[in-house]
Amino acid sequence: MTDPMGLRERKKVRLRETIAATAIRMFLESGFDGVSITDIARAAEVSRRTLFSYFPTKEDLVLQRFADHEDEAARTVRGRRPDQPPLDALRAALLEALRQRDPATGLNDDPEIIAFLRLVTDTESLAARLMRYTARGVDLLSDALCESGFEPLTARLVAAQVIAVQHELTFTNHAYLAEGQSAADRYPAAVRATEHAFDLLRDGLNSASPDRNHRPGKDIRRM
Repeated sequence: MTDPMGLRERKKVRLRETIAATAIRMFLESGFDGVSITDIARAAEVSRRTLFSYFPTKEDLVLQRFADHEDEAARTVRGRRPDQPPLDALRAALLEALRQRDPATGLNDDPEIIAFLRLVTDTESLAARLMRYTARGVDLLSDALCESGFEPLTARLVAAQVIAVQHELTFTNHAYLAEGQSAADRYPAAVRATEHAFDLLRDGLNSASPDRNHRPGKDIRRM
């Protein structure tokens, strides 16, 4: 049987994972600014040059976890059923990720995952750098939507909104868990928030206007 990934490539993947795991463990113990690249290279038993060949910046050692997900929305759109609208596919994928407590949704109360997300949100350089990965996700989703027949401007605007919504939902969930709420307790509200967010994406701001929501005889529970 042919090995789809050669031994050399598998060794490189393992080394990359080892370096990143070592760095994150040290950052969680001592803070992002309290650990140097030299410290990480020494602990991972690699040279600084080797470390930089895998991770060009110190921030990349942390945010590679987000980089691994930056094409997820685009893959969801490309892999959906032929009769399924892109927005419905994205909604379903996020709801399933919440059900599985995917760490990328922020709805995972493993202490290390909560500490990791707190590290990102509380470190200015990491929070700023995360925007680069968010922008890449917009590019990839926009391309996938264009392939689905959307004209470029529409694809770009929709992609920007979807990625921003996913980002906001993730860190909203994280904020509740960081305050001590369990993932199980947060789950129903996280689902409602996701449904509401995608309703807004589908129907636009008018669907949430106070006048419409409080019109006599309208049952807002059906929105």
